[in-house]
Amino acid sequence: MGSRDDCIRFLLDGEVVEVSGLPATTTVLDWLRDHAGRTGTKEGCAEGDCGACTVLLGEYQGGNAPLRYRTFNSCIRFLPTIDGCELVTVESLVDDGVLHPAQRALVAEHGSQCGFCTPGFVMSLAGLYLEQPAPDREQVVRAIAGNLCRCTGYRPIIDAGLAMGGLEPAKTWHPERVDTPARRAALAKLVRRRTLELPDLVAPRSLDELASWRQAEPDAQLLAGGTDLGLEVTKALRNLPKLIYTGQVPELHVLETAAAGLRIGAAVPLADAWAAIVDAFPGFEEVADRFASPPVCHSGTLGGNVANGSPIGDCMPVLLALDARVELRRGASVRELSLADFYLDYRRTAMAADEFLVAITIPGAQGCWHYAGYKLGKRWDQDISAVCAGFAIQVDAKVIVAARLGFGGMAGIPARAPAAEAALIGATVEGASFEVAADALASDFEPIDDLRASASYRLISAGNLLRRFGLALTSEEQRKPLSVWEVTP
Repeated sequence: MGSRDDCIRFLLDGEVVEVSGLPATTTVLDWLRDHAGRTGTKEGCAEGDCGACTVLLGEYQGGNAPLRYRTFNSCIRFLPTIDGCELVTVESLVDDGVLHPAQRALVAEHGSQCGFCTPGFVMSLAGLYLEQPAPDREQVVRAIAGNLCRCTGYRPIIDAGLAMGGLEPAKTWHPERVDTPARRAALAKLVRRRTLELPDLVAPRSLDELASWRQAEPDAQLLAGGTDLGLEVTKALRNLPKLIYTGQVPELHVLETAAAGLRIGAAVPLADAWAAIVDAFPGFEEVADRFASPPVCHSGTLGGNVANGSPIGDCMPVLLALDARVELRRGASVRELSLADFYLDYRRTAMAADEFLVAITIPGAQGCWHYAGYKLGKRWDQDISAVCAGFAIQVDAKVIVAARLGFGGMAGIPARAPAAEAALIGATVEGASFEVAADALASDFEPIDDLRASASYRLISAGNLLRRFGLALTSEEQRKPLSVWEVTP
């Protein structure tokens, strides 16, 4: 299984920190507050929703690739998953007593009210600053989408984000100064030569090693980004079985884009996976933008979202519309399966106990295809869907020759709508065709009533989303190529 190393190592303020003897489910937040005495980072919700716990994670990407710093929710991220990385907290930003521009701007613009959420906002703005020191309003609003202000004081916080670019630049945490030879060398030294193996967690370093561990420990719990599994510890207070962490397997981080399609490794962060999908299929931009906050998308993975099998996961309707397939491995054996056949029942998939997800593949398209995705929730940001839909139709001479309609929130599993698809195939691209298809959804689904929406609301809304797609297609203004693979006859 490989050589063992039972000490977690990461960089904090230029110093290597070594941690051992703690449960693998110790969160980064708990370590910061209870063991490191760093109380600037706050616990607000313990489920990745409020952003008070936001910190930055720096990753060494090898060779001459630039260091990458991204925000994440420390309240649901397990400490072993930051092994080999650099942890940056709100205390880290102060340089020789000089506040970071994000901090100075929040002071100047009166962006701190009760102050509890302020460190999280600072970190989100500092993360944005590393990407764009002088952001526009849209960039600021997107960056803080995962931060909640209970004092309803967003205007001065947004003003601070806009003002930070006009202040004296940060001495250290500036995009032109952060990627130093010393920091790069320090992180390069943390690259593991032996597998991290704790009593309750192992982090394989190759696909073959992961396959061996999966067969040896079929009852173990696979851990990817932990954005869902973390809640099992912080909210449900569950004791988890042994964890097999997939984040150290290079093969699972592969993201390949080609004319033949996309291949997205199971450990590719949601932020990168969605960027690739939207680049190829701009019609899914709304779902990608509303999927989750930046910190969640930086930690969570597409593979984790797919394997989790939640009926209200927003990735699956889009992937169903794109005819995605999953690549599964068991020992040395590899098989492929259509995503439409992957989900069997509520939270139950076709994956065997000792099998794991390697990649999601999205085939290229032939002919003239049109795509769109829509999400309905009670809030624009940071909300679980009542209904999510992904649509794809192929048109030839104004006749629909193929249709794939994926839905989430309509059944116990993410699923396509065969009756509605059949109603569209052979019909012309006009409003009446989509009216018939919308009515056919009643044959495809029997939604449930729950706290997010009633069954009738879900059914009516799903039909309205399909009608909306039809209206977009018949609008000359929006009749434009929606995919890089579109080939107009």
